[in-house]
This record gives sequence, structure tokens and C-alpha cells, in this order.
Amino acid sequence: MKAMTLREIATACSGHYYGDITKLDMEVTGVAIDSRKVEEGFLFVPIKGARVDGHSFIPQVMEKGALCTLSEVALEDVSHPYIMVDSSEQALKDLAEHYRKALDIKVIGITGSVGKTSTKEMIASVLSQKYNVLKTAGNFNNEIGLPLTIFNIRDEHEVAVLEMGISDFGEMHRLAKMARPDICVITNIGLCHLENLGDRDGILKAKTEMFDFAQPNATIILNGDDDKLITVKDWDGYAPLYFGLSTGMNAFAKDIHSLSLKGTSCTICLGDNSFEVTIPIPGHHMVYNALAGALVGLELGLNAEEIKAGIEALVPVSGRNNLIETNSLMIIDDCYNANPVSTKASLDVLATADTRKVAILGDMFELGENEKELHYGVGKHAAEKKIDLVICIGELSENTAKGASYSNTEVRYFETKAEFLSQADKFLKKGDTVLVKASHGMEFPEIVEKLKELSL
Repeated sequence: MKAMTLREIATACSGHYYGDITKLDMEVTGVAIDSRKVEEGFLFVPIKGARVDGHSFIPQVMEKGALCTLSEVALEDVSHPYIMVDSSEQALKDLAEHYRKALDIKVIGITGSVGKTSTKEMIASVLSQKYNVLKTAGNFNNEIGLPLTIFNIRDEHEVAVLEMGISDFGEMHRLAKMARPDICVITNIGLCHLENLGDRDGILKAKTEMFDFAQPNATIILNGDDDKLITVKDWDGYAPLYFGLSTGMNAFAKDIHSLSLKGTSCTICLGDNSFEVTIPIPGHHMVYNALAGALVGLELGLNAEEIKAGIEALVPVSGRNNLIETNSLMIIDDCYNANPVSTKASLDVLATADTRKVAILGDMFELGENEKELHYGVGKHAAEKKIDLVICIGELSENTAKGASYSNTEVRYFETKAEFLSQADKFLKKGDTVLVKASHGMEFPEIVEKLKELSL
């Protein structure tokens, strides 16, 4: 990370420094909340979790060579420096905000109900054709993960692509305060986190909190085919840029052709420029991701050739429409997370396979009072797409099974993952294409690993 002294840190997080004053102008080499990731010269930020209090690891991290630690309590009989704060978690955010303000770098903030991660990957792939890019790793997109991502920005980075995920009002406001995006991208307003946000209007309100701390003259890029986002016509005097499938958008696609599981070909139109491109990951929704990437690339000075190369260089990540071919099966590993919109999109991808099609679907969480109806709708969609076998796992997924059963689709229901795993080979056949999809809490990567080992 870039230079940040202990004196600077104490001021930024409104903390009180205790210890050797000759160390106040020493610089930390990194920031960590996980004691296992602390290295020589790091600042340790102990977070109080539901089961573990990071303060218990302070002696251990200081022995490993940490330069300093934060603490919410006074530390007795210690020889190492520490900075006392009211809240370690708030201090982490305050430090990230301070660090971001000192960076001379373009930041792209990405949010939306569906497709945040795949759009982040697309934009990073495009921008990497011209810039040294840092992007959010894994699920580091919340109020703990985002500051840690920001601290990973180093001198060599020219652009940061930051994913920003929320589940309640106010969260995006706090994330944007840290990220200070130069370009704000919203993929769509769908059905997720309804327990807290109520309905799609609530989701729109919560997602557009990103604009609260956008940089002056920031660019706002929205999905113009989304009926909620298209209502955002002005923000602080600036008109958003829109992407979609109609010719009135700032970036639009035409001549779209599915290449089955090999991806999608289309022509992307950017103002007076257009180019043909092959998106290497399957799914109609990937066209929207490519359009978002094209608009961001154009805003940051890339030409059509560079944008095309970046789209075609896209590589899938684990759990996100990742194709895994074994001796027995073609697995579509899309089990990182799920909601009704993303699951239906994944079923659309599965439907393009030219083999027997199997969907292994699990519970989708945080859907509010309509969760049973939403699961039923996913099952019905699977039947409408003529999926050959729908395997449903979990309490809520019994409703998915009911939805899929209204036609001739073969449906199997299991209360638990273990029940399915014990007899998976009875239902799958050699050559099947198998989609694995559920909310993160269902821990479906275990199913992916089992399928990879099957010999049919």
C-alpha cells in the first residue's frame, strides 16, 4: 500500500496513540483484520465478530512483526504501540476513506441486484488492455471487504474496479463514502434483499446512494433496459449514459447470436463506431456486461480495438458461470449466489446446451414474504425452458420443485444436500450438462466438487 504513518492513521480514525513517540512517523506496510495475514510492518485492526474477538489475537500479531494495532480497550503492560479507538470497524472505514482521498487513480464503482461480479470482471478485462487494474477479489464488496480492497491499491495501479454489495438502506452511502467513484455503474434493479429493502423501488433508492459521494464530474452508467434505472434521468445536473439493446442507447448491441455454451456473438455500437465481438461466456445477460464494459472503456479513452480485445479476453471465475468439463459431465458452476433473476438467467444458459440438461437448484435467501412464490416461479421457468431434470435441495426449494412439476419435467426433491450427495450417481447420466445454483449459504461448491469426482 502507499505510505501512511502512525501519526496519520491516529488522526484519520480519531484515535489516541499510545507508545513510543519516535515511531509516530513510521509507515505501515499493509492493513489486516485477519491475524493470519499480518506481515512485518502491518497495522492490525481487531474486529469483534459474532464468535471471535480480534482483540484476543493482538499479542500474536505483534509478535509476528506488526508495527501497530488498533484497540477498543486499553492495553495493559504492553511494549508495542497501539491506537485506541471507539470502534475498530468504523476506524477501518475512516482509514479507507482517508487513504482513497490521497490516491491519484480512477475508481469505477459497480452495484446492482444481479451481475455485479461478472460485470466487474468484464470491466476489469476491458480496462486491462490499457491500464494496470486492481479489482475486487472474491466477495470483498461489503463494509469490511471494501476498505481492505482499497488498501490493496498500490503505486503501480492506474484504475480500481470496485464491486459494492448491500442488503439494507444506508450501506451504499457508507461504501460510496470510502470508494468515491469516478464512474458509477448499476447493472439492474432486481429481486434481492427484499427482507430489508421492501420492493424494487426500495432497491433503486438504496443502490443510487452510490451517487452520494461520487467525484465531481463523475460519469453515471446505467442499464437503460431496466424499467427502474431508466427513470434516473439526472443526477446533480449530469445526465447518465445508458446501455441496452435499443438504438437509442449510448451503447447498444445488435445481431446477437447464441453460440450455446461457447458464448455469444454480437455487434456493439458506440456512437459512430461499431465492432463485432464474441463474448466467451454464455448467457444473454453477458451482452449487457459487455456493453457496460464498452462504455466504461470509452469513457477512459480506450479505442474499439482495445475494447473488443478486452471483452474477448474475459475469463470466468469460480462459481460464476464457470464451465467445468469432466470425463462424465459438463458442469456449469454458478453456485456462488442466487436470486430469482440470476437463477432464471442461468437456466436460460443451461437451455442452450445440446445434451440432456440437469439443474441442481437450492434455496435462495433474503427474499422476504414472497419467498415461496418466487421459488415456485423459478421452478416453473425451468419447466418452460424444457430442462430435462430439475433437482431441488432445501426447505424453500420444495416450492421450486412444485413449480417445475406442472409440466412433464422430471423433478427430484431432497431436504438436504447430504441426502442428494449420497445418491447423485443414480440421477445423472454420462454426457449431461449440469447447472449448480443456490444462495451462498447453501454451500453448493461441495456439490460441484462431488460432481467433478463422479465416474458415470
